[in-house]
Amino acid sequence: MKYYIVAGEASGDLHASNLMESIRKRDPEASFRCFGGEMMQAAGGTLVKHYRELAYMGVWPVITHIGTIIRGARLCFRDLSEWNPDAVILVDYPGFNLSLARKVHSRLHIPVWYYISPKIWAWKSYRIRNIRRDVDELFSILPFEVEYFGRLGYPVRYVGNPTVDEVSAYLDSHGEPSLFKGEERKVVAVLAGSRRQEVSRNLPVMLKAVEGLENIRVVLACAPSIPAGFYEDMVRGYDVECVYGDTYGVLRSAYAALVTSGTATLETALFGVPQVVCYGMPLKRIAGLIRRLFLKTDYVSLVNLISGYEVVPELVADSFSLRNVRERFYPLLSDTPERRAQLDGYSRMKGMLGPAGAPEHAAAQMAGLLESVHSD
Repeated sequence: MKYYIVAGEASGDLHASNLMESIRKRDPEASFRCFGGEMMQAAGGTLVKHYRELAYMGVWPVITHIGTIIRGARLCFRDLSEWNPDAVILVDYPGFNLSLARKVHSRLHIPVWYYISPKIWAWKSYRIRNIRRDVDELFSILPFEVEYFGRLGYPVRYVGNPTVDEVSAYLDSHGEPSLFKGEERKVVAVLAGSRRQEVSRNLPVMLKAVEGLENIRVVLACAPSIPAGFYEDMVRGYDVECVYGDTYGVLRSAYAALVTSGTATLETALFGVPQVVCYGMPLKRIAGLIRRLFLKTDYVSLVNLISGYEVVPELVADSFSLRNVRERFYPLLSDTPERRAQLDGYSRMKGMLGPAGAPEHAAAQMAGLLESVHSD
C-alpha cells in the first residue's frame, strides 16, 4: 500500500515515524511519501519537503510568509495527486492539514485519516464542520477526546498515546541515566519550545528564574528545528549548558524542569520530573484577556488536560512573570508537598493514558480500514 503522510513540526515527525514503522511491520511492501522531517525520512519515507520550511506560528509570521505557505500547500497537493496513494494520513498541524483534507476529499476521493487530532476542544471548535466533511477517520491520542467528539456526533478511535511508547522505549533501552553521570548538583532542565518565536519569548525569563541557584546545573534542551547559533546568542552571559538532539537524555537526568506548553509537558511528566509550565505571549495582558474569553479549556498543558485538574502550575500570558516562575518553581527543588503532589498526579495520569502500543493500535485499525475498502 502507498501512504502519503503530512506532519508540520518535530513532535509530529516523531509520532509519524513510529506509525510508519508499525505500518511496515504489517505491510512490508508499504511505501511512504511525506511532508515531514528527518525521522520520517529515516523510517523509509520519501521526503518531499521538510517541515522547517513551513513551520510558522502566530499571525504576523504567517502573514509575512504566506507566499511560502501557499506554494508549499500547492506542491503538497500536486505531489499527492500525481502519486495517488491508497490513504492520506494527517498528523496534527491543522491549519495546513485541514485545507489539504478538503482538497483531497473533494477532488481525489482518497481516504483521509487524521492521526493526532486538531485540538478543537481548546479553540476553533467550528473546525468540526471541516472534520465531519473531509476526514474519514480520526485516531485520537488523548482519552478525553472520545467523549468530546462523541458529544459533537463524530465518533473517534482512541488508540493510546504515542508519547507513552516513546518514553517507555527510551527508558527500556537506556537503563540508568548516562548524561551528567557523576554530577552531584541537581539538574534543572529547560525546554523553551520548538519554534524560534516561542524560545525568544520564554527562554530569557526561564534562565533568569534559575540564575545563581546553588547546587543546580541548568541544562537547555535545544529543539532540532532551530540552529545552534540562535541558542548561543540567547544564552550568552548565563551559566547554562546546551544539549542538542537528546531531550530525553536531559529529562532522564533532571530533578525538575521549566517547560513550554506542548508535547514536552507530557514527556516531562512521563519521565517523572516535576515542572512548571511557562508560556509567554506578546502583549501579555491583552493575550491573557483573550485567552480567558476565547479558550474553551481551563488548562493548556497536556498533563492537566488529561488529568482534569491542575497537576502542574501553568504560567501563561499575563501570569508568566519572573516572580511567578520563581514562586512556583523553587518548591520543586526539594522534597516538598508541592513536589510530591505532582508525582502523585503523574501516576494517576499514566493510568488514564493506558499502556504503550499506540502506533501498533493505529496501524492495525488502518490496515483493517484499507482491507474493507479493497474488498468492497
